[in-house]
Amino acid sequence: MSSEKLTGVNFWETYWEKDTGKRKNKRPNLSFLELLNVFNGQLPQTKGLRILEIGGAKGEYLLYLVRRFGYEGHSLDYSKAGNEQTLETFSRAGYEVQVYERDLFADNSDLPLFDIVFSLGFIEHFDDPVPVVESHLKLVRPGGILLLGVPNYSGVYKPVLKRLAPSMFLTHNMKIMDVRTWSGFEKKFGLEILYRAYIGGFEPLNMKKLEKKSLVNRLIYFLIQVLTVIFSFRFRGLRKYNSAAISSYLVGIYRKSK
Repeated sequence: MSSEKLTGVNFWETYWEKDTGKRKNKRPNLSFLELLNVFNGQLPQTKGLRILEIGGAKGEYLLYLVRRFGYEGHSLDYSKAGNEQTLETFSRAGYEVQVYERDLFADNSDLPLFDIVFSLGFIEHFDDPVPVVESHLKLVRPGGILLLGVPNYSGVYKPVLKRLAPSMFLTHNMKIMDVRTWSGFEKKFGLEILYRAYIGGFEPLNMKKLEKKSLVNRLIYFLIQVLTVIFSFRFRGLRKYNSAAISSYLVGIYRKSK
């Protein structure tokens, strides 16, 4: 079984080479702070567990989990530029990480099995999530944990993004952003659902992308910037309200059968 990639090695090499240093002064996406709350409340707090991030560049979430829970950190990514950033992230923080520069769909039978395997913003770059999830599960020990997260660009975000950044729809499988589609791989692999929810509430930053720079689009982009500031400082409490229509992120945590 195979799944067609909506992106490739060249796409990610270019992405990570351009990304170097550009986020230092960038306003944080507060929905990702909600993701950290999910980690804190749902993942086992047992030191020494072996954790693997798939599509792990540039390692910021993995570093958080290693620091927070005392996990042993591992990262798998086929981007050389991305892996270099992961190593730099951990080096600056004074932590160790094992990086595997390889394709998830290659023969990875030489790798150990992991207590926790996770990917964030990965499975939506494929036309079919089933073989992608299967490849994740091959690296999870029996009874171990699989965590999947994807941004939600559907709902209220979709019409805005289709106007401002239409190329996004070439690299993202929008169907995966509907949690009802996840039942397909959940049932196929007999996954025990530990947690599954839309999180983050309304996040204007999900729409802060501008490819087609017409006058109207620039105005819409300006309004998004204003909303970003307002929702960052005035309406944080609204983030507790979540649904497929407005939430910025979707997370599932599962236990693999023994």
